[in-house]
Amino acid sequence: MSEQLIIKGETKQERYDALLPQIEAVLEGESDFIANMANVAAMLHETFGFWWTGFYRVIGEELVLGPFQGPMACTRIRKGRGVCGTAWVKAETQVVPDVELFPGHIACSSASRSEIVVPIWQEGKIIAVLDIDSAQLATFDETDRLYLERIVELLVNRVGNKR
Repeated sequence: MSEQLIIKGETKQERYDALLPQIEAVLEGESDFIANMANVAAMLHETFGFWWTGFYRVIGEELVLGPFQGPMACTRIRKGRGVCGTAWVKAETQVVPDVELFPGHIACSSASRSEIVVPIWQEGKIIAVLDIDSAQLATFDETDRLYLERIVELLVNRVGNKR
């Protein structure tokens, strides 16, 4: 794999369209879920330059920090707390244009201004969430939701992941 695969300077949709086959190629043949999360976080982070890009894994009644790119993060999040815990409880993607207006937002970093959290399903239950923060307001939209939901499906379904 070439070191400089990820395309920059295009529209958001064009970046996602270029990134999807690259993610598929990286996931091909790798069955370790943690390794795959690490590479997906790195690829998304580099492609879009988000403030924080990473995963939280469901362990018991908490979300526990997984692979990520960006500054230090909260290590554990209780079910139902913050944007991540809300995505887990509601079992749906949360797009938050202004985190300051989100009830119960957990401020791991004061630089975070907007956020998207995508639940990751396997065998009928949520096993993790993809959490992405931006230092700008209203960064995330329907395009992000659709593509990030496809990316987490690839993460779980492309290979027989071992957690």
